[in-house]
Amino acid sequence: MDRDHGPRMHVPEQRAPQQAAADGADLRFSVLGPVRAWRGGEVLPSGSPQQRALLTALLLRGGRTATASELIDAIWGEDPPSQALAAVRTYASRLRKVLDPRTLVSDAGGYAIRTRRDALDLTVAQELAAEADKARAACDRARARTLLNKALGLWDGEALASVPGPYAEYQRTRLEEWRLQLTETRLDLDLEVGCHAEAVSELTALTAAHPLRERLRELLMVALYRSGRQAEALAVYADTRRLLADELGVDPRPELSQLQQRILRADEELARPADEPAPAPAPVRPAQLPATVPDFTGRVSFVRELGDRLATAEGSVMAVSAVAGIGGVGKTTLAVHVAHQARQHFPDGQLYVDLQGAGARAAEPETVLGAFLRALGTADSAIPDSLDERAALYRSTLDGRRILVLLDNAHDAAQIRPLLPGTAGCAALVTSRVRMVDLAGAHLVDLDVMSPEEALQLFTRIVGEERINSEREAALDVVAACGFLPLAIRIAASRLAARRTWTVSVLATKLADERRRLDELQAGDLAVKATFELGYGQLEPAQARAFRLLGLADGPDISLAAAAALLNLEAHAAEDLLEALVDTSLLESAAPGRYRYHDLLRLYARACAERDEQPPEERELALSRLLDFYLSTAAGVYALERPGDRLVDHLEPTEHEGLSFTDRHSALDWLYAEATNLLACVCQSAGPSTLRRAVDLLYAALDLGESGANSKQYEAAAVTIREAVRTCGDPRAEGRAVMSLANVHQLAGRFDHADREAQEAMRLAGTVNDPLPVCWASNARGIIALYQNRHADGEAFLTQAIEAFRSDKNRPGEASALCNLSRIHLATGRTKSAITLAQSGIEIYESLGHALRSANGRYALGLALTQSGKFSAATDELNEALAVFRDSRQRLWEGMALFRLAEVDIAAGHPAQAAQFAELALTVLRGIGGEWRRGNVLTVLGRALAGIGQTGRAQVCWREALTIYEELGSPEAEDVQSLLTPAAAA
Repeated sequence: MDRDHGPRMHVPEQRAPQQAAADGADLRFSVLGPVRAWRGGEVLPSGSPQQRALLTALLLRGGRTATASELIDAIWGEDPPSQALAAVRTYASRLRKVLDPRTLVSDAGGYAIRTRRDALDLTVAQELAAEADKARAACDRARARTLLNKALGLWDGEALASVPGPYAEYQRTRLEEWRLQLTETRLDLDLEVGCHAEAVSELTALTAAHPLRERLRELLMVALYRSGRQAEALAVYADTRRLLADELGVDPRPELSQLQQRILRADEELARPADEPAPAPAPVRPAQLPATVPDFTGRVSFVRELGDRLATAEGSVMAVSAVAGIGGVGKTTLAVHVAHQARQHFPDGQLYVDLQGAGARAAEPETVLGAFLRALGTADSAIPDSLDERAALYRSTLDGRRILVLLDNAHDAAQIRPLLPGTAGCAALVTSRVRMVDLAGAHLVDLDVMSPEEALQLFTRIVGEERINSEREAALDVVAACGFLPLAIRIAASRLAARRTWTVSVLATKLADERRRLDELQAGDLAVKATFELGYGQLEPAQARAFRLLGLADGPDISLAAAAALLNLEAHAAEDLLEALVDTSLLESAAPGRYRYHDLLRLYARACAERDEQPPEERELALSRLLDFYLSTAAGVYALERPGDRLVDHLEPTEHEGLSFTDRHSALDWLYAEATNLLACVCQSAGPSTLRRAVDLLYAALDLGESGANSKQYEAAAVTIREAVRTCGDPRAEGRAVMSLANVHQLAGRFDHADREAQEAMRLAGTVNDPLPVCWASNARGIIALYQNRHADGEAFLTQAIEAFRSDKNRPGEASALCNLSRIHLATGRTKSAITLAQSGIEIYESLGHALRSANGRYALGLALTQSGKFSAATDELNEALAVFRDSRQRLWEGMALFRLAEVDIAAGHPAQAAQFAELALTVLRGIGGEWRRGNVLTVLGRALAGIGQTGRAQVCWREALTIYEELGSPEAEDVQSLLTPAAAA
């Protein structure tokens, strides 16, 4: 606490434990909220308001004695009662009985409270704030923020709440000012560490509550500017200047005016957090290098060459080395080994990524940059969307640091250019199957196979000298048959090491087939294939079958349960086979219970399946079993999330079971963990024999489309399936596929597209009497019509949906349509019936234990209650819905619930709170929900900002919303234009 803001309390000398206990060591007091006292966990009675005023005056004196006259002045001021002295003595006597005679003591005609320093929350807050000041001075921002948050967390509402008297009133004002200063300091630290997007919402609310506090306005301008909202930042300045002129007749302080000029100049220094040394515990020092192999062998000249090159990064250049060679030649092993040896040259850390360049889906540079920025300590909210912006932020983050970046398995130079550091002191080490001749300034290294001596040394280290010394010639034959390729040697040696009954000669005999040697002498993938053939040929039949079939699945990895289904084995039997493949380096264990192939090994496994799998239909059957597994499990997750929903009864039957879950949280964990693999299975299963189940899997996993986390992947899968059904001649599959795509368009705000697809789904479903699209397409068309202000059409569609759901005995579907119809009634002025319809939907949901969709019902009810003027009830319903949406990871609906809470606060006359909710909604809906919904939120945010006097910033929001609506051709453009016109005229 600053010296001007209250008494400084001296730390008492250490006392004997017995004395401390005697003085009431278990007593605690609070003044940062209601004035209270505790003994242990028990709240002690503090008496009348005047008695609490006496306790307050004593507590705030820090153990010093207060005379009776001072206490009388503190409680009653200049107009004390005639019996004031007697009253003070009575209050003191009562408090002494409640507390402890040795805690409240009489001293020189007055009173004092003697207790431990940490017994009073204010003292604790002062010490935390002092520690925060020291941490900030030492550039330890993370610790300073933590300490300030702890200090601010000690407040429980207004300080000295309901305590009467002039002394309490003065102290209440002082403590509130200090609280604001602490908050400003903590927000300043938030901006320094890059948490500007998160700070906007809080600063918006604070500037509404304290409109004349210029420091808060300054922080809000910086937060908005760093969030890419330059126009709003300038609007805050304009609002502030106008407010100060109107209220006080003064101009903004110079610091605020200078900040405006920096924003106008697009000052790059202002656009990023303060460039100070990172605090001691805070700096993120990534150490992502994979472990080096303990039996690394040879490559002495390459290790020296690359090591010397990396050491030059200490000078004035940024070192880039690119290692090229065929698959299996040991590029990654060499690069990791060299990187570990060079770690001392890069004290600020090492980054690593497998760019998957040899596969069909190489890693996207923007995705890699996002992971690197997070590893370097950048908050998610500070990571921009575009590749160029991420690359620029990445280079800025590395500036002044000594970082080694290992880019493994690159596809080409274009993929890695954005990933290269841009400053001296850093270095990049790249591995790739292709030579990076078009990578300017790179030091190129062509890695060839091992020399015979190195190859034999590696083989010996793995197998053991005892076995090799007696069969040296046979060992030379083995490494020669391997073509001296490190991966092939490692596989062969591992197999031999695992079979103690084999001799080296037995292995050499097995490798005597000259076809493998000829293959080894060829260039490109054939050499790699020959090397893999060595390990594959040594597998037991069951292991070989597992190797072949697992490579057929398109996902980036596979769980043990999914692998067991694909192989048609019990989980324990599948695990034995997979672990055996891991032992021979033909498979990797990415995490316990999860497995993946090296990209080239996956291609080789598929080639083996095409060549060796008999009968050939077994490949299709394996993928069919995998599809069954995903469909059965996803249907179970859907049923657990939506009890009573008949959708699962209309899905294609499966012959193979999936997983079952006992609670919805573990079910959702599975769904989101398997999202990429599940959607890859959908796309892979677009053939005639599996198309229906693929379509139904997309249906059963619709949470992935609504959540926001996997929306783009889900949409890509829906588009793929939509294309596949065009020529399938199966109207049932086509109708469901079209309905899935309609849902995608609707969630993204593309309502015209959504309506066309939903209309087509209804037509197709009608030809085969498929109730699923009939029900859900009419329900979707109803809500689309609502968004497009076609209320009569919407009511007709939703009435049709209700009848269809009832005919199908789908009670949750009926509830959904009722809640949607509630919104039609609301839009057409039938508020009472809107409330009734929403309540009817909720009753159905709750009777079925339908937590997630009950939240959708409460969302609809909250809208109706808002329009009817029942704001408190509307807030309760929407908050309950918000909690469920968050628990269910439904980011889209979480954002929409926040948006609706902002609308409630606008209607209730609470614009500051509305602005905070709207800001949160913008953050949650970032990248999901479509531009139309973003326009809605911006419109409401503008209304809230206008309500707290920030009209300039409000106009910025409205102009952005207007641009969105005009581009979409939305009728809301007219409403927003009307909001702008009076302001423009003024």
